[in-house]
Amino acid sequence: MKDNFSTQAGQYAKFRPSYPQEMIEYIVSQVKNRELALDVATGNGQVAALLSGYFTKVFANDISQKQLDNAAKKENIIYSVSSAEKTEFDDNSFDLITVAQAIHWFDFDAFYKEVYRILKPDGIFAVMGYGLLYTNAEADKILRHFYEDITGPYWDPERRYLDENYTTIPFPFNEQEIPRFVNEFTWEFEQLTGYLETWSAVQHYIKEHNTNPVDIIRDELKEVWEKGDRKVYFPLLLRVGQLK
Repeated sequence: MKDNFSTQAGQYAKFRPSYPQEMIEYIVSQVKNRELALDVATGNGQVAALLSGYFTKVFANDISQKQLDNAAKKENIIYSVSSAEKTEFDDNSFDLITVAQAIHWFDFDAFYKEVYRILKPDGIFAVMGYGLLYTNAEADKILRHFYEDITGPYWDPERRYLDENYTTIPFPFNEQEIPRFVNEFTWEFEQLTGYLETWSAVQHYIKEHNTNPVDIIRDELKEVWEKGDRKVYFPLLLRVGQLK
């Protein structure tokens, strides 16, 4: 898997949106036993921290030590550096395995082979993520231009899986029908631009041009934001299944 986020690990921890409690509760409600959970490619530990209130112990791994250095600390979370596709866990270990906003970076075949090895036969596998944010009409127009035209050429090809709402990723599990979830926030302008700067495409742009592309839209977006309602919505993506 790729590491596109070590560079901005601090910003990632500060500005990336969390997942709503109701979605986590829904996932956990599908799990028979709540002994061990694993959050793969945990990043700043957002999901691991949410799961820690439900499971005896939560393991969380990531390829980036910098991300783990910024991760949420809980007594029952054990962090480790490893790839998604190759872990050191025993066979049939976990009641729940989650992946949040990361599976599109994985080698699918190798990762799913590992899931089948370490997930308990009656365990649950859940993939979650979020699509492009939306807000008021004026801001949306600017953000869409930023996403498609300014940073568009700098997105990795794997980004398309998110644009396709994870419907096109391989999913070799007995899949459940799930409810739809949306995440809602009220953001100050600094939170909005801070989030934009965590985008991997923004970092690719900065690396190539040595300038921040957010500066191209900053003034126009700020003017619109300060007269709007500052509501931000993220369409949430979720797929849940069990071993076949």
